[in-house]
Amino acid sequence: MKGLHHVEIYVSNLARSTEFWGWFFAELGYEPFQEWDTGRSWRLNDTYLVFVQALARHLDVPYHRGRVGLNHLALWARSRHQVDALTEQVRACGLRVLYEDRHPFAGGPDHYALYFEDPDRIKVEVVAP
Repeated sequence: MKGLHHVEIYVSNLARSTEFWGWFFAELGYEPFQEWDTGRSWRLNDTYLVFVQALARHLDVPYHRGRVGLNHLALWARSRHQVDALTEQVRACGLRVLYEDRHPFAGGPDHYALYFEDPDRIKVEVVAP
């Protein structure tokens, strides 16, 4: 068995999400994989992540990670140095680092990671090996 094949996430604004995730995935070594009118995906090795435009009729209830469904995506960084570099990029983009008072050890003393949110407020975690 190989592990995770793919994850598909519906988003409120595909253009905005594509811009956000595109730079971030490039930094982590993901490559553009698929593209169609209502979706985009990026791949790293055998795993890919898909973002699809949600239908307007489904946008009346905004996403919240505390509800049933996806809480967050956790992705590997190459190193602590990369976590630090991504932290600076996130700040430079005007995004808020979550758990700033405990960063980069918000997950505990042996867990070096960056936490922030995508445009739909999906929590993203980048973990150093």
